[in-house]
This record gives sequence, C-alpha cells and structure tokens, in this order.
Amino acid sequence: MRKLIITALIAATAFPAVAGAQSNGEIRRDRRDVRQEQRELNDAYRRGDRHDIREQRRDVREARQELREDVRDRRDDRRNWGRNDWRGYRDSNRGLYARGNWNAPFRYTAFRSGIRIAPNYYGSRYYIADPWRYRLPNPGWNQRWIRHYNDVLLVDTRRGIVIDVIRNFYW
Repeated sequence: MRKLIITALIAATAFPAVAGAQSNGEIRRDRRDVRQEQRELNDAYRRGDRHDIREQRRDVREARQELREDVRDRRDDRRNWGRNDWRGYRDSNRGLYARGNWNAPFRYTAFRSGIRIAPNYYGSRYYIADPWRYRLPNPGWNQRWIRHYNDVLLVDTRRGIVIDVIRNFYW
C-alpha cells in the first residue's frame, strides 16, 4: 500500500513537469516557424513579386499569432495550476474547512481583486500560516493568504493590494 501511495505521489508531481516540457517544445517550434516565415518574407522582398510578398506577410502574421496563443496558454496554465485543487479536498474534509466561532473586530466587506486595503485587515492574526493544509497555492514573494470571515484573500503585504479572492472558502 505504501509503495502504491509513493508511486502515485511521484506521478502527480512529475505530470506538470512533463506538460511544461511539451509546452516549451511547442513554443520553440513556433518561434522557429516565425523565424523561417520571416526569412521567406525577406526572400520575397528581394525577388520583388507582389503576390509572394502578400502571401509571406500573411504567413508571418499567422505564425506570430500561433506563438502568441501558445505563450498565452502557457501563462494561463501556470497561473491556474493548483488554483482549484482545494475544492475536491474540501468536500471530503469538511471539518478542516469549518468556519468555527471566528469573527474579526471589523465588519465584513466583500473585497475584490485589485483594490488596496488597510493593514489592519491583513495583520498577523489573520494570516493563514499553513496554506498547504487547505490545498491553496503557495503565495509569492511579499504575499500572504488572509482569512476574512468566510473568504480567503491573497494580499500583497508590501502594498496592501488584494491579488485574489476566494469567496465562501470556509463552510
């Protein structure tokens, strides 16, 4: 049983790395395609045929668009990796996400991403010290997960800006 669990954990950690390697290969191929299309466009300019120039410009545009889409998809995958892992875990571990008898000394405010909040909302007593326990993604540099009633906020503690909001995180 132990070997099975360890194997499953290794596979779960290796899968995102393999997916990232495939994305890197796709992006490299698309960059190579853009360079090749640009060379062909330059050749068409040297030959001076209008039809070839128009066709090569279209090919360069299409290759650049594909590259942009792949880079955008990769960025979105990185941004969303681990974002919703906590949902399934919460359903099977309801006691961990129980709200309990917890209230802040200030009233509830429905925050949204991008606004600046006062430091008393993200004081040390509201930090979630162990976000991995709730299956939340690790916060970045100068960022903290903050509990605000039933919501969880990802706050840039240096500037006081709310980066992400998960509503009704606790039951």
